[in-house]
Amino acid sequence: MALTLAEAAKLSNDMLLQGVVETIIKDSPVIRELPFVEITGNGLTYNQENTLPTIDFYDVGDNWAESTPTFTQKTANLKIMGGDADVDNFLKATRSNLQDLEAAVVELKAKALRDKFDEIFIYGNATASPKQFDGLRKLIDTGTASAQVIAAGASGATLTLAMLDELIDAVKGGKPAMLLMSRRSRRKIGALVRAAGGMMETDRDKWGNFIQFWDGIPIGVNDWILDTHVVSGSVETATTGGTCSAIYAIQFGEGALCGLTAPGHLTVEPIGSLETKDATRTRIKWYVSLALFSMVKAAALIGVQD
Repeated sequence: MALTLAEAAKLSNDMLLQGVVETIIKDSPVIRELPFVEITGNGLTYNQENTLPTIDFYDVGDNWAESTPTFTQKTANLKIMGGDADVDNFLKATRSNLQDLEAAVVELKAKALRDKFDEIFIYGNATASPKQFDGLRKLIDTGTASAQVIAAGASGATLTLAMLDELIDAVKGGKPAMLLMSRRSRRKIGALVRAAGGMMETDRDKWGNFIQFWDGIPIGVNDWILDTHVVSGSVETATTGGTCSAIYAIQFGEGALCGLTAPGHLTVEPIGSLETKDATRTRIKWYVSLALFSMVKAAALIGVQD
């Protein structure tokens, strides 16, 4: 069963852990919505659907043709993500009269973990950096022309609402659960809607954050999506040196895009007093990865210019 990080935190009585998880999910639309599957072991091998078998019509006495689906076997390995938060005992004893110093340091470490996850969620590349898991850009493979990679233009083009509809249509088996983009792209969509005489649909989530919608699909902002991509033809050739961005349409779930985690999800481990200095240490760690079980459950619009 896949649980979101927020739901998994409800099963813990550790108040520090709950505080850390709430800090992480509050400002990350991806972590708020992405379900995680607990796996036993250090990785998961799964079959990603490529093509369906064929079906035909026959006359009486015809020979029937056999056909089979094709798959690509993928492996997602859990990666170790985290960091230590040290608090000097002297500062804790003398400077915590107005604010819990340890809680503040752990909260900042949790925010740093959130930012790193959001970055690797997009740009993770286990081939170039083996300590990372593969991110969305690598899983969709925006460097190869395919039905799931839509180019705005041969070298990029100004975003239009028709391009956004084409991106949504590239995701099969239901609407995407989220459109993920940079702030520049979100501003451009708002400008296009206003120019057409409309207004963006908005609502609040349970944390009080405003959410905008296009065609009933929530728009998520990832501050790590760069607006400096380089596009040539129908593929991305680099993430820096150009003026293009990318917008991702994603379905979440066990048959679509899903997070992988070791049992226990995110953990907060009190290490205690250190030997070499007068301080206490808290370790935040997460054994985590990402898996895309079906290619048609995610798509990318590349070459998006302002």
